[in-house]
Formats: sequence, C-alpha cells, structure tokens
Amino acid sequence: MNKSWIAPLLISVMLLLGQQPCSANGLVQPQSEAPSRSESEPKLPDQDSRELMYKDTLMLFLLPYIEKKMAEIYAPLLTITPTVYPYLVEVTEMKRVNGFRRFDFLITLNIHPTVGPHLSVGEDTMTFRITPGPKVKLESFKHLRDPRKSDLTPNYQNILR
Repeated sequence: MNKSWIAPLLISVMLLLGQQPCSANGLVQPQSEAPSRSESEPKLPDQDSRELMYKDTLMLFLLPYIEKKMAEIYAPLLTITPTVYPYLVEVTEMKRVNGFRRFDFLITLNIHPTVGPHLSVGEDTMTFRITPGPKVKLESFKHLRDPRKSDLTPNYQNILR
C-alpha cells in the first residue's frame, strides 16, 4: 500500500489552517484581561530604537544605585525590598551641567518600584550626577507615593508595615 499521499495532505491541511495564536497553558492573557497600570506608570514602547537602547543601557548602569536607595527608603514601609525594573523607569530630564561636550550630566528619573507580579508600591524621583570616572552621585531624591493597600493583592497586603 502506497502512503506517499499522506505528507502532501498534511502539508495542505497545515497551509489551509494557517498559524493560530496559542498560549502556553493559558498564561497569555487577552488584552482585555491584562492588569491595568497606574496612570503615573510609564507607557511601554512596542518596538526597539537606538534611543531606547541607550536608555536601557543607562538604566542598567544606574540600577545598582537606584536599588540601594529603594532598599533604604522602603525599609520602614515594607517588610521586603521592592524590585526596580529598568523598563519601569522614565528619564524625565537629562542635561549637561557645564555646556556642550562637557561630561558632567544631571539625569532625573521617575521610578516605579514593584513587588511580586509587578504590583506597584510607590513612586519616586531621583536625580543623579554622572561625572568622568565614571562617578555617580545621588543629587536629590523625592518620595512621591507610599505603598497603598488597595494597590496590592490580598496575598501581598501583609508586606505593609
């Protein structure tokens, strides 16, 4: 019995059906079921750019300094240290301190620390001074919003002090 017709039949069926979107065990949420973000949280870009790559590189460079300050600020507010994801940090201002082609920068960031499954626990602004060396100094810090019980799921409300 010649079964050479099976392969072309399977290929034809696959081509007719086309690719269907799938989810791994239901982990992919439809857009309508995605958790809503706070109005103050940054809008995430949907494609890469040179500017975005520079910003992401800068965030990786500054992340240890940001995390150190977050641990200090949130210790009296939470029983755990919040996580700072580089994509939830906005560069709100960047300027050269001493004019064109001088390597002394002030960078102001708006930061949204989270816990667990990206639950917002506050908002902060930090201004760093970056000078040759490189040397990084936190010039100013402003805590804009404390964690709110209403922003946390019931199983995370116990982390509030």
